[in-house]
Amino acid sequence: MSGNGSGGSARIGSDLLDNVAWAALSVPLAGLGRRNGQAALFDPEVSPFGAVAPGAGARGWADLAQLLGPGGSVLLTGDFEAPDGWAVRMGLDGVQFVDVGGLIDQPDPEAVPLGPADVPEMLDLVARTKPGPFGPRTIEMGSYLGIRRDGMLVAMAGERLSLPGYTEISAVCTDPAARGQGLAGRLIRAVGAGVHARGQTPFLHAAVTNTNAIRLYEALGFVLRRQTPFAVVEAPQH
Repeated sequence: MSGNGSGGSARIGSDLLDNVAWAALSVPLAGLGRRNGQAALFDPEVSPFGAVAPGAGARGWADLAQLLGPGGSVLLTGDFEAPDGWAVRMGLDGVQFVDVGGLIDQPDPEAVPLGPADVPEMLDLVARTKPGPFGPRTIEMGSYLGIRRDGMLVAMAGERLSLPGYTEISAVCTDPAARGQGLAGRLIRAVGAGVHARGQTPFLHAAVTNTNAIRLYEALGFVLRRQTPFAVVEAPQH
């Protein structure tokens, strides 16, 4: 399975963005996962993502199979071709956006940092809004901000995949009862301000079918970099 950029957009940003999970697991977030030769994956309570090194070929897939064990599964993104014997159990087409200077830094006075004590509320919000994979230890990947109304967490956003020079903004979600107030955009600008403060560039992903999110990201100044697939692949049973 492969994802191809279109036109000049594919040239925006570093090649690290073509295999973000590998780049994150190689240096910044290596302590949150395991590596075996040319393959790596996160602890499942942190993230379902894994990766094979660029250009690793059959050796990388063999290394990944050893990490997963027979029949084990992992979420991949970027350009990849699953070898014979591997099964693709779930896939969706995604898009990757990157900030090229359009995102305005805007710390939000209503946004509060979220920590380990907030994880049950965060998981509950994720269950209601389904922004994408989020586990009990995802919060260890970066900083998260939330907005509460009447003591209830109604919106959040934070940092997921961190790689040299870049940080992904993820888990952008708003309770259905609080939508239409611009909370997602405010939180993205606030999280982006923290990313910029470290001298890094924010990027993010969305499903191609999530037209509302894509419209918001473009309005905030993000630029489409490429199309990229997401797929759960399962290792051979033997």
